[in-house]
Amino acid sequence: MTVAQPADVDATVRRATRADLLAVFRIEEAVFQQPWPYSAFERQLGTPGFLVAEASDPGAAVAGYVVADEVPGHGRPLGHVKNLAVRPEYRGRGLGKALLSRGMAALASQGARSVKLEVREGNDAARGLYEAFGFEYVRTLPGYYADGEDAYVLVASLEDRDGF
Repeated sequence: MTVAQPADVDATVRRATRADLLAVFRIEEAVFQQPWPYSAFERQLGTPGFLVAEASDPGAAVAGYVVADEVPGHGRPLGHVKNLAVRPEYRGRGLGKALLSRGMAALASQGARSVKLEVREGNDAARGLYEAFGFEYVRTLPGYYADGEDAYVLVASLEDRDGF
């Protein structure tokens, strides 16, 4: 299996703080057709898998984020990447790779042995990123999104990885 390594990126990935919430929420609104409410991000504060990428550009702030946590997995810890977004002007710089890598590492450190996520069927860029990290198609969720688009459920093993 080929596992993508984060690109050299001029950003710091760190745990999200309350001060980051408005920037995260603004990215969410700019990127997604069905944005999470602000309160959903508030509930994730303090979890090891709620991370932000802070660009080092002069005057830059939060350029992207990932929300990842554990869900019940029939006796085995299962990670779930719930949300990942990068501001449009920062795309193509490796921030998505860095965030996904660190989010998966946070899940592994909590004991998760595998991780799942849902992605829009038509989101080729995101699907390419996830496939580069070893995610594989499991099933389709018909009409998952409010606009009727299907979601693909993808899963990746966190075991036997050379690192994140």
